[in-house]
Amino acid sequence: MGLVFVPTPLGNLRDVTLRAVDVLRDAPLIVAEDSRVARRLLNALGVGTKEIWTYHEHNASATTAAILARARAETVAVVTDAGTPGISDPGSALVAAARDAGVAVEVLPGPAAFVCAAVLSGFDLRRFVFAGFPPRAGGTRRAAFRAALGETTVWYEAPHRIRAALADLAAVAPERRVFLVRELTKLHEQQVLGTAAEVAAALEEPVRGEIVLVVEGGPDGAPPAEPATPADLDAAIDGLLAEGLTTSAIAKRLADAGHGERRHLYARVSDRRTGRAEPE
Repeated sequence: MGLVFVPTPLGNLRDVTLRAVDVLRDAPLIVAEDSRVARRLLNALGVGTKEIWTYHEHNASATTAAILARARAETVAVVTDAGTPGISDPGSALVAAARDAGVAVEVLPGPAAFVCAAVLSGFDLRRFVFAGFPPRAGGTRRAAFRAALGETTVWYEAPHRIRAALADLAAVAPERRVFLVRELTKLHEQQVLGTAAEVAAALEEPVRGEIVLVVEGGPDGAPPAEPATPADLDAAIDGLLAEGLTTSAIAKRLADAGHGERRHLYARVSDRRTGRAEPE
Protein backbone atom coordinates (compact mmCIF):
# COMPACT_ATOMS: atom_id res chain seq x y z
CA MET A 1 0.00 0.00 0.00
CA GLY A 2 1.04 3.60 -0.52
CA LEU A 3 2.55 5.70 -3.28
CA VAL A 4 5.57 4.43 -5.19
CA PHE A 5 7.37 6.98 -7.38
CA VAL A 6 8.73 5.09 -10.38
CA PRO A 7 11.43 6.69 -12.59
CA THR A 8 11.00 5.97 -16.30
CA PRO A 9 13.60 6.02 -19.10
CA LEU A 10 14.72 9.36 -20.50
CA GLY A 11 14.75 7.91 -24.00
CA ASN A 12 16.38 4.51 -24.03
CA LEU A 13 13.90 1.85 -22.93
CA ARG A 14 16.71 -0.39 -21.64
CA ASP A 15 17.37 2.10 -18.84
CA VAL A 16 14.25 0.96 -17.00
CA THR A 17 15.04 -0.99 -13.82
CA LEU A 18 13.78 -4.44 -12.87
CA ARG A 19 12.14 -3.00 -9.76
CA ALA A 20 10.33 -0.39 -11.85
CA VAL A 21 8.89 -3.09 -14.10
CA ASP A 22 7.80 -5.12 -11.06
CA VAL A 23 5.99 -2.16 -9.50
CA LEU A 24 4.29 -1.15 -12.75
CA ARG A 25 3.15 -4.74 -13.28
CA ASP A 26 1.84 -5.22 -9.74
CA ALA A 27 0.26 -1.83 -8.98
CA PRO A 28 -3.52 -1.77 -9.52
CA LEU A 29 -3.42 1.96 -10.35
CA ILE A 30 -0.85 4.05 -12.21
CA VAL A 31 -0.87 7.84 -11.88
CA ALA A 32 0.77 9.46 -14.91
CA GLU A 33 1.59 12.89 -16.25
CA ASP A 34 0.18 11.85 -19.65
CA SER A 35 -1.86 8.65 -19.96
CA ARG A 36 -0.93 8.21 -23.63
CA VAL A 37 2.79 8.25 -22.86
CA ALA A 38 2.26 5.88 -19.94
CA ARG A 39 0.32 3.40 -22.08
CA ARG A 40 3.06 3.36 -24.70
CA LEU A 41 5.62 2.61 -21.99
CA LEU A 42 3.51 -0.15 -20.45
CA ASN A 43 2.97 -1.75 -23.85
CA ALA A 44 6.69 -1.59 -24.63
CA LEU A 45 7.48 -3.27 -21.31
CA GLY A 46 4.84 -5.94 -21.80
CA VAL A 47 3.01 -4.90 -18.65
CA GLY A 48 -0.43 -4.95 -20.27
CA THR A 49 -3.60 -2.97 -19.66
CA LYS A 50 -3.73 -0.91 -16.47
CA GLU A 51 -6.02 1.61 -14.85
CA ILE A 52 -4.35 4.99 -15.41
CA TRP A 53 -5.21 8.36 -13.88
CA THR A 54 -3.63 11.60 -15.03
CA TYR A 55 -1.98 13.96 -12.56
CA HIS A 56 -0.45 17.27 -13.62
CA GLU A 57 -0.30 20.91 -12.59
CA HIS A 58 -3.75 21.67 -14.03
CA ASN A 59 -5.67 18.99 -12.11
CA ALA A 60 -3.47 18.31 -9.07
CA SER A 61 -5.75 20.04 -6.56
CA ALA A 62 -8.80 18.17 -7.87
CA THR A 63 -7.28 14.68 -7.96
CA THR A 64 -4.94 14.51 -4.95
CA ALA A 65 -7.58 13.37 -2.44
CA ALA A 66 -8.79 10.54 -4.69
CA ILE A 67 -5.23 9.36 -5.35
CA LEU A 68 -4.45 9.26 -1.63
CA ALA A 69 -7.67 7.40 -0.91
CA ARG A 70 -6.61 4.65 -3.32
CA ALA A 71 -3.07 4.64 -1.89
CA ARG A 72 -4.41 3.92 1.60
CA ALA A 73 -5.79 0.60 0.38
CA GLU A 74 -3.39 -0.48 -2.39
CA THR A 75 -0.16 0.37 -4.19
CA VAL A 76 -0.35 3.36 -6.52
CA ALA A 77 2.56 3.81 -8.94
CA VAL A 78 3.40 7.40 -9.94
CA VAL A 79 5.24 8.07 -13.20
CA THR A 80 6.15 11.06 -15.30
CA ASP A 81 6.73 11.16 -19.06
CA ALA A 82 10.47 10.64 -18.57
CA GLY A 83 12.81 10.60 -15.60
CA THR A 84 12.00 10.75 -11.90
CA PRO A 85 8.58 12.05 -10.79
CA GLY A 86 8.71 15.10 -8.56
CA ILE A 87 11.51 16.85 -10.50
CA SER A 88 10.07 19.97 -12.19
CA ASP A 89 6.52 18.59 -11.97
CA PRO A 90 3.80 18.60 -9.27
CA GLY A 91 4.88 15.23 -7.88
CA SER A 92 6.57 16.87 -4.90
CA ALA A 93 3.21 18.34 -3.84
CA LEU A 94 1.71 14.85 -3.95
CA VAL A 95 4.47 13.58 -1.64
CA ALA A 96 3.80 16.41 0.81
CA ALA A 97 0.06 15.72 0.75
CA ALA A 98 0.67 12.00 1.31
CA ARG A 99 2.89 12.67 4.33
CA ASP A 100 0.29 15.03 5.80
CA ALA A 101 -2.33 12.31 5.32
CA GLY A 102 -0.19 9.54 6.79
CA VAL A 103 0.11 7.67 3.47
CA ALA A 104 3.36 5.77 2.91
CA VAL A 105 5.63 7.05 0.12
CA GLU A 106 8.51 5.25 -1.60
CA VAL A 107 10.75 6.29 -4.48
CA LEU A 108 12.75 3.92 -6.68
CA PRO A 109 16.25 4.90 -7.86
CA GLY A 110 16.43 5.70 -11.54
CA PRO A 111 17.01 8.20 -14.35
CA ALA A 112 17.21 11.94 -13.68
CA ALA A 113 18.25 14.14 -16.60
CA PHE A 114 19.84 16.89 -14.50
CA VAL A 115 22.16 14.43 -12.75
CA CYS A 116 23.28 12.86 -16.04
CA ALA A 117 23.92 16.27 -17.61
CA ALA A 118 25.86 17.52 -14.59
CA VAL A 119 28.15 14.49 -14.71
CA LEU A 120 28.67 14.84 -18.47
CA SER A 121 29.65 18.52 -18.11
CA GLY A 122 32.94 17.73 -16.40
CA PHE A 123 32.47 20.76 -14.14
CA ASP A 124 33.29 20.68 -10.42
CA LEU A 125 30.24 19.04 -8.82
CA ARG A 126 31.27 19.08 -5.17
CA ARG A 127 28.50 21.66 -4.93
CA PHE A 128 25.94 22.48 -7.61
CA VAL A 129 22.37 23.72 -7.94
CA PHE A 130 19.43 22.36 -9.92
CA ALA A 131 17.25 25.35 -10.82
CA GLY A 132 14.55 23.81 -13.03
CA PHE A 133 13.27 25.94 -15.90
CA PRO A 134 14.46 29.58 -16.11
CA PRO A 135 11.87 32.37 -16.25
CA ARG A 136 10.35 32.96 -19.68
CA ALA A 137 10.59 36.77 -19.70
CA GLY A 138 13.93 38.03 -20.99
CA GLY A 139 14.73 40.52 -18.23
CA THR A 140 13.76 38.15 -15.45
CA ARG A 141 15.64 35.30 -17.13
CA ARG A 142 18.83 37.36 -17.42
CA ALA A 143 18.54 38.30 -13.77
CA ALA A 144 18.07 34.65 -12.79
CA PHE A 145 21.13 33.62 -14.80
CA ARG A 146 23.18 36.42 -13.26
CA ALA A 147 22.11 35.53 -9.72
CA ALA A 148 23.12 31.88 -10.26
CA LEU A 149 26.62 32.48 -11.65
CA GLY A 150 28.34 31.92 -8.32
CA GLU A 151 27.65 28.18 -8.44
CA THR A 152 27.47 25.53 -11.14
CA THR A 153 23.79 25.45 -12.04
CA VAL A 154 21.71 22.99 -14.04
CA TRP A 155 18.69 24.26 -15.97
CA TYR A 156 16.01 22.61 -18.07
CA GLU A 157 14.81 24.47 -21.16
CA ALA A 158 12.30 23.92 -23.95
CA PRO A 159 13.64 23.68 -27.53
CA HIS A 160 11.64 26.70 -28.73
CA ARG A 161 13.15 28.90 -25.99
CA ILE A 162 16.74 27.66 -25.90
CA ARG A 163 18.15 30.23 -28.35
CA ALA A 164 16.65 33.12 -26.40
CA ALA A 165 17.97 31.61 -23.17
CA LEU A 166 21.48 31.21 -24.61
CA ALA A 167 21.39 34.79 -25.91
CA ASP A 168 20.51 36.05 -22.44
CA LEU A 169 23.24 33.91 -20.91
CA ALA A 170 25.76 35.26 -23.42
CA ALA A 171 24.77 38.81 -22.49
CA VAL A 172 25.21 38.12 -18.78
CA ALA A 173 28.36 35.95 -18.89
CA PRO A 174 29.88 35.88 -22.39
CA GLU A 175 33.01 33.94 -21.37
CA ARG A 176 31.45 31.48 -18.94
CA ARG A 177 31.65 27.79 -19.91
CA VAL A 178 28.32 26.18 -20.70
CA PHE A 179 27.45 22.54 -21.39
CA LEU A 180 24.31 21.58 -23.29
CA VAL A 181 22.95 18.09 -23.84
CA ARG A 182 19.97 17.47 -26.08
CA GLU A 183 18.01 14.23 -26.55
CA LEU A 184 19.82 12.60 -23.62
CA THR A 185 20.19 8.79 -24.04
CA LYS A 186 18.41 8.88 -27.42
CA LEU A 187 19.72 7.99 -30.88
CA HIS A 188 20.48 11.60 -31.83
CA GLU A 189 21.92 12.76 -28.50
CA GLN A 190 23.97 15.95 -28.88
CA GLN A 191 26.55 17.28 -26.42
CA VAL A 192 28.07 20.75 -26.78
CA LEU A 193 30.63 22.47 -24.53
CA GLY A 194 31.70 26.09 -24.99
CA THR A 195 30.54 29.63 -24.34
CA ALA A 196 26.85 30.37 -24.66
CA ALA A 197 27.42 31.83 -28.14
CA GLU A 198 29.42 28.78 -29.24
CA VAL A 199 26.77 26.41 -27.96
CA ALA A 200 24.04 28.34 -29.78
CA ALA A 201 26.03 28.20 -33.02
CA ALA A 202 26.26 24.41 -32.75
CA LEU A 203 22.49 23.92 -32.66
CA GLU A 204 20.74 23.11 -35.91
CA GLU A 205 17.31 24.40 -36.86
CA PRO A 206 14.74 23.43 -35.91
CA VAL A 207 15.94 22.64 -32.41
CA ARG A 208 14.18 19.53 -31.15
CA GLY A 209 14.16 17.38 -28.04
CA GLU A 210 14.52 17.80 -24.32
CA ILE A 211 17.41 20.09 -23.35
CA VAL A 212 19.54 20.33 -20.21
CA LEU A 213 21.89 23.27 -19.77
CA VAL A 214 24.75 23.31 -17.24
CA VAL A 215 26.43 26.64 -16.46
CA GLU A 216 29.80 26.48 -14.73
CA GLY A 217 30.09 28.36 -11.46
CA GLY A 218 32.70 31.01 -10.75
CA PRO A 219 36.16 29.88 -9.59
CA ASP A 220 36.00 28.46 -6.06
CA GLY A 221 32.34 29.43 -5.92
CA ALA A 222 33.18 33.12 -6.34
CA PRO A 223 30.36 35.45 -7.36
CA PRO A 224 30.31 36.86 -10.90
CA ALA A 225 32.60 39.81 -11.49
CA GLU A 226 29.94 41.82 -13.32
CA PRO A 227 27.48 43.30 -10.81
CA ALA A 228 23.76 43.18 -11.43
CA THR A 229 22.06 46.44 -12.38
CA PRO A 230 19.29 47.63 -10.04
CA ALA A 231 16.72 46.62 -12.67
CA ASP A 232 18.23 43.15 -13.01
CA LEU A 233 18.36 42.75 -9.24
CA ASP A 234 14.70 43.73 -8.87
CA ALA A 235 13.76 41.34 -11.68
CA ALA A 236 15.61 38.54 -9.90
CA ILE A 237 13.82 39.37 -6.65
CA ASP A 238 10.44 39.34 -8.39
CA GLY A 239 11.20 35.97 -9.94
CA LEU A 240 12.21 34.48 -6.59
CA LEU A 241 9.13 35.96 -4.91
CA ALA A 242 7.01 34.28 -7.57
CA GLU A 243 8.62 30.95 -6.60
CA GLY A 244 7.28 31.41 -3.07
CA LEU A 245 10.64 31.90 -1.31
CA THR A 246 10.77 33.79 1.97
CA THR A 247 12.38 37.20 2.25
CA SER A 248 15.23 35.69 4.27
CA ALA A 249 15.84 32.94 1.71
CA ILE A 250 15.90 35.40 -1.19
CA ALA A 251 18.27 37.76 0.62
CA LYS A 252 20.62 34.87 1.42
CA ARG A 253 20.59 33.54 -2.15
CA LEU A 254 21.37 36.97 -3.62
CA ALA A 255 24.05 37.67 -1.01
CA ASP A 256 25.69 34.31 -1.72
CA ALA A 257 25.74 35.24 -5.42
CA GLY A 258 27.64 38.44 -4.65
CA HIS A 259 24.86 41.02 -5.00
CA GLY A 260 25.48 42.85 -1.73
CA GLU A 261 25.20 42.53 2.02
CA ARG A 262 22.40 40.34 3.25
CA ARG A 263 20.84 42.98 5.51
CA HIS A 264 20.65 45.49 2.65
CA LEU A 265 19.21 42.86 0.32
CA TYR A 266 16.67 41.87 2.97
CA ALA A 267 15.42 45.45 3.07
CA ARG A 268 15.23 45.62 -0.72
CA VAL A 269 13.30 42.35 -0.93
CA SER A 270 10.95 43.53 1.83
CA ASP A 271 10.24 46.71 -0.13
CA ARG A 272 9.26 44.66 -3.18
CA ARG A 273 7.07 42.28 -1.23
CA THR A 274 3.99 44.48 -1.13
CA GLY A 275 1.66 43.61 1.69
CA ARG A 276 2.40 39.87 1.53
CA ALA A 277 2.75 37.99 4.84
CA GLU A 278 5.43 35.32 4.98
CA PRO A 279 7.10 32.95 7.45
CA GLU A 280 10.54 33.97 8.64
